[in-house]
Amino acid sequence: MDQARSTISKIFNGEPHSYTRFNLTQNMEGDNSQVEMKLSSDMDEEVGGNGVGEHLNHNSNRKPYVAQRFGRTPKNLCFMAAATLLIFIIGYLIGYLVHRKKDLAPTPVAPKLPFEEPALHETGAAPLMDWDDVKNLLATKLSATKFESVFSEFASNSHRAGSPGDEALGNKVLKKFKEYGMNTWTDEHFVKVQDPPASGYNRFVFNGTEQRPNGFLSYSGTGTRTGAVVFAHYGQENDFTLLRGKNINLSGRVVLVKAGKISFAEKVANAAKMNASAVLIYPDPTDYSIGDNTPLFGHVHLGSGDPYTPGFPSFNHTQFPPVQSSGLPTILAQTITTGMANSILRKLGGQSAPREWESYYNLGEEKDVITVEVNNVLTEKRINNVFGVIKGFVDADRYVVIGAQRDAWGPGFATSTVGTSVLVELARSISDMVKNDGFKPRRSIVFASWSAGEYGSVGATEWMEGYLSSLSMKAFSYINLDGVVAGRTGFKVAASPLLHSLIESTVNTPFTKGNWESNVLEPLKLDNAAYPFLAFSGIPSVSFRFAPSNADYQYSGTLLDTRETLKQATGQQIPQLAETAAKFAGHIALRLVHDHLLRMDVTKYDKIIRTRVAQINGKVWNVKRLRPDFLPKALTVQWLISASGSYSRASRTLQADIQNSDLEDIEMCRIINDRIMTVERNFLSPYVSPKDSPFRHILLGSGPHTLTALFNHLEALRTNNPEADADLFRNQFALVTWTIQGCANSLAGDIWSLDNEI
Repeated sequence: MDQARSTISKIFNGEPHSYTRFNLTQNMEGDNSQVEMKLSSDMDEEVGGNGVGEHLNHNSNRKPYVAQRFGRTPKNLCFMAAATLLIFIIGYLIGYLVHRKKDLAPTPVAPKLPFEEPALHETGAAPLMDWDDVKNLLATKLSATKFESVFSEFASNSHRAGSPGDEALGNKVLKKFKEYGMNTWTDEHFVKVQDPPASGYNRFVFNGTEQRPNGFLSYSGTGTRTGAVVFAHYGQENDFTLLRGKNINLSGRVVLVKAGKISFAEKVANAAKMNASAVLIYPDPTDYSIGDNTPLFGHVHLGSGDPYTPGFPSFNHTQFPPVQSSGLPTILAQTITTGMANSILRKLGGQSAPREWESYYNLGEEKDVITVEVNNVLTEKRINNVFGVIKGFVDADRYVVIGAQRDAWGPGFATSTVGTSVLVELARSISDMVKNDGFKPRRSIVFASWSAGEYGSVGATEWMEGYLSSLSMKAFSYINLDGVVAGRTGFKVAASPLLHSLIESTVNTPFTKGNWESNVLEPLKLDNAAYPFLAFSGIPSVSFRFAPSNADYQYSGTLLDTRETLKQATGQQIPQLAETAAKFAGHIALRLVHDHLLRMDVTKYDKIIRTRVAQINGKVWNVKRLRPDFLPKALTVQWLISASGSYSRASRTLQADIQNSDLEDIEMCRIINDRIMTVERNFLSPYVSPKDSPFRHILLGSGPHTLTALFNHLEALRTNNPEADADLFRNQFALVTWTIQGCANSLAGDIWSLDNEI
């Protein structure tokens, strides 16, 4: 009886019998103190303005009970009439009591904080601000006039990595992030870098004359080497091939090369392959107009990060074995001035330079002996990276990283000051949009100020190495702000192919007329700070710059990188170009955190893979025809072609899923985004060590595991190069094939979706 009474009581009082779900969201007007709590059950209850349920229970609309009809016989006619009247009265009383109890019964009401205004309910399914409104809002926050004062605040004549000047700038950035209401933190590392000798000097002796250059190259080999000078143009691989074609023996020689085209580290690595003993690098007047006595600074580590903790972070609380990066050179490397180089070049004998070089220098001969001495010292420095974050409102654990180098060899105005200023202004603008204008990014934005960038993206790489397992799953893009303003007559972008479509829709400059890919896009180089994010961590990355025509900024790596020289290079337009650069970076970042689905085109890699596979296929058949003793007849490219086809089908399938997706389905959007995020990461070869080959990306990385290396290996086999190894080629060929197939499998989705799908 008690149980029956309880059941009846529940029915009449409309007590809900389903679970209750609470959804707490922040007020869309930016008031973080307001909370909305929605009750959800089998009955959809709507609360009126007075807090009382207007449609509290579906039972309130129930029809009264209708009794069965009795037979109409004269004998019981009176009885029927009396019974009908009695039933009517009972039904009326029951209905009256039920409605009266419901009117008196207390109703659960969503509690509100004191003085709280009703909040808009954010389901997470859609942003409340239109994309055009977001763009226009950012434009109102950024202005050229604001950049002038920011430049002055962050300009410094002395802020080498780990110096008091570097630390002071880091504290300024941290203070700004805190002023903007961002969550902030720092990341400390103890790194080993190589600096010029505090007492003593580096030097070279040629033709009886000693000279002591002021510039230096960090991570050079140390000691003294003597050998004949040979001029090798820019020190690119094809330059050494031309020298070898002239029967010039490079073993033990001291190679003199121009700065430019490729990084210092690549020049030294190419010379080391030729068994050279030392490399001298100088700024040639055809590329640099910096005077005869301007020293160059840089590094020659063929990698990034602290080379004495390769693949793992340089935290002070961990103990590491005595290990070093495979990218550290053993030969000597030193920069010299234009004047010093001319004193050598004028006296070189031997053959004339190849016509392809368009150079009037001689190549040098055995009697042109030079002695090079490098006495750099290895030191440990404490560096700090500085971070601030604007948290997303739907997928807060997914984030885009925007970063800028803070240190420089000298003033570094174009190298670091402009990028740091753009970083801070973007942080201010977007924070203000969230705080005061109702913008609610779906995903988070992390702002990072890196130290030790001049030594080879040391600060950024050590951070990645320390948190790689987390970053590879949650960081979906990196935007590099280093050197974004270096000229005004050209605009260049280097990026992951996944971002090309987004960049194309964002770029709107006079330089994009015609074929925008050929006019704007350029390869992402090894010495670009975005490169390790892409090739080491598998995070889609973009780097861009306003450049002087088709050349590089000639004051990079010198003490002449000042505000005045950049004004000359930009026609006094530094603030205006910085504003445009901030809008470009801001539009990319905001689009990536605004839309339901990440705006990345997974089909872009399809064309790249197909092109590379076709080249390898043609080269394999060529080698098998010309050198059948190197590759067995059973070797086939079919599996590589099949893997390429698998990726093509998987990318098209994902594209179709994107087109047909329900944007209101939050969980499905997250699943699709996770599939997109795996693409870049799965192009990292799992078969090579980060210590030996840190840039593991098989398409955009460097090392024997890449598709480019496979093609070059085949060419070496075809030309009977003694360094060619058929067994090594077959091994790398198999591993590359499965890396592509594994990427296709991951892109296809769930494991049960793979059968007959790709």
